[in-house]
Formats: sequence, structure tokens, C-alpha cells
Amino acid sequence: MEIRIQGSGPTAPFLSARGLFETEHDLSLPVDVHIREDPDERTWAAHYDDRHVLNISQQAASSAMARELALHEFAHMARHEQNHPSHTQSTEEVLYLALAGKSVERRKLSHCYQIANHMKDIYADDITLSVGPGEKLLAFLESSLAMAVADRPATPTRAGLERLSSGSDPDITAVNAAFALALAERHDLLEDDHRLYDLAYAAAMDAPDVDFEGFKCRFRELGRETDSSTYRQTLVDATRSYVASEGQAAD
Repeated sequence: MEIRIQGSGPTAPFLSARGLFETEHDLSLPVDVHIREDPDERTWAAHYDDRHVLNISQQAASSAMARELALHEFAHMARHEQNHPSHTQSTEEVLYLALAGKSVERRKLSHCYQIANHMKDIYADDITLSVGPGEKLLAFLESSLAMAVADRPATPTRAGLERLSSGSDPDITAVNAAFALALAERHDLLEDDHRLYDLAYAAAMDAPDVDFEGFKCRFRELGRETDSSTYRQTLVDATRSYVASEGQAAD
């Protein structure tokens, strides 16, 4: 597996991630790592006929999660080379199939893309967690969810319920929480009393119209082996379930 690192930043996390990845997997195409100065760049991958590209900010490349972020992106690259349905299925096609004849607000539509990304991440992290430890990923999931969930009750809502999540959109926060729990449970990363459960259920309480348990089950039980038709229908069903949470009516 060939890695070519460009930009100013540490190289050790990428070489370490490659070492872990190569214990069970390999990539046919080389990987160009571009370390960017922009702190908002975070990480994202692109795929071309002759190479993969991993873009990452200097801040992320120097963080404690750098190796895990690189390993996660290598896993996405592997799924891309495998032509895995989660990485070849057009999200736009699924939205057309799932939402034809429905009026959907832009906010909810953007959330549907996030749901598709979660499914991609599930399959990528099946690789990530087969070659690397899960402790840092679990801590990352916990801290990310904690940022979107308040530590203490805020102003009661009209129904008398205490709003538990922060300024983040409560509906997609609940879906994100379902994803975090599902991934952790899928790979046996959690003890029964882990704080992630409290955070996730707090997020779920703030979005009562979202089928939190249903989404957790959808993510956790994604078939380890799947074909294009099955995967497409699974994503269509998830999209329809999420949009139906606000009772969207057909035009």
C-alpha cells in the first residue's frame, strides 16, 4: 500500500494507520495524503481512477485521533475498491425513490444525506474495528454526542417535558445518537453502564417523533454481507421512516 504525504505535518499517524490496515487489508491504488492548513478541512476522501486522496487539516493530523481518522478513511477507500453497495449506491437515486410525491423541507433532506453517510460509516468501520482498537473511537463518539446534548435540563417545553439537547437540531442529533450506540454495540465496545447510553437516551427524549430505537436497530443490524438491491431498499426504508417522523404529506 503506497502512501504519498504532501504538506506540513506529522507523518507517523498515517504510517501507523497503514501498518494496522495492512494486517488484514490492502489497497490497489496509491493514497495521496494532503495535509491542509485550514483547520475546518477536517478529513475527507476522494477517489480517482489512479489514486485515492485523503485531505486532512494540520490540526486533525496532529490530534490524538489522527491515526484513527486515517484508518477510517483507508477503510472507506477499501470499500470503494470493493465496489461495496454502501459506497456505490447513489444517495440521490435513493432520495428520488423514497421521497417521490412528497414535500420535504430542506433541513430534513440534508438529514437524509447524513443517514446515508452513517450507513457508509458502519461498513467502513467494520473494517476499521477489525484491525484497530475501539477505545479512541468510543471516546470520540461520546465526546461528539456530549457536545450536542446538554448536561442538565433546560427550559420545559409546552408539553411539560424538559428539553435535554443543546442548540443542535434535536431530530438529527437523535439519529446521530442511534448511530453511535449502534456502532458501539455492533462491535461490543460498551459496558451496560457506559455514559454513551445516558447521552443517547437524552437525545432521544428531545426528539420524540424520531424512531430512535428503530434507527439504532437499522444501523446495528445492517447485514455484514449485502447486495445492491437489499442495501438500496434498506436506505429507502430508513429515509421514509425519518421523513415520516414529521408526517410529511404528499403534494
